[in-house]
Amino acid sequence: MHTFHMSFRECMIILQDVAYQLGLPIDGQYINGCLTDFVRHIEGGCLAWVWFEELLGVLPPANCIDKFTMKCTWFQETFSELPQGADNGTVSRYARVYIMMLLSTQLFGDKSGTCLHVRWLPYVARLEDMGQYSWGSAALSWLYRCMRCLVNRNVVKLAGTLQLL
Repeated sequence: MHTFHMSFRECMIILQDVAYQLGLPIDGQYINGCLTDFVRHIEGGCLAWVWFEELLGVLPPANCIDKFTMKCTWFQETFSELPQGADNGTVSRYARVYIMMLLSTQLFGDKSGTCLHVRWLPYVARLEDMGQYSWGSAALSWLYRCMRCLVNRNVVKLAGTLQLL
């Protein structure tokens, strides 16, 4: 447990706060490996962008890609509205996109707020397994990490799950 000394008062956020405020599970499998080795998918050794195209049916244009991130605007333009009469495969693709956007912008956002990372592909690949992970503990860990960076005087923006503050 960490206590953060903010200008307005001390702040302590615990797992129960995450579960109550965000409704995220705090029990289950831990989120592992998505921040380190996402160049290749572990099962089958598929390149990340090839896997991205297999799961979502389209690749972002080269000007929207920066290493392992893509622009949010491209995601929003491409997947803004589910087509009428969409089949199950299309609905699954749109669900994956929506979840990736939530993960990248709301729970595990960076300071830019304009990019989505492909690190979430292993988790959205099997939609039926999404509820088995401890998303709450991962979100809290990410917020702690981001708040710890605030001790640097050069940091002017805060990232993380700011709803908890």
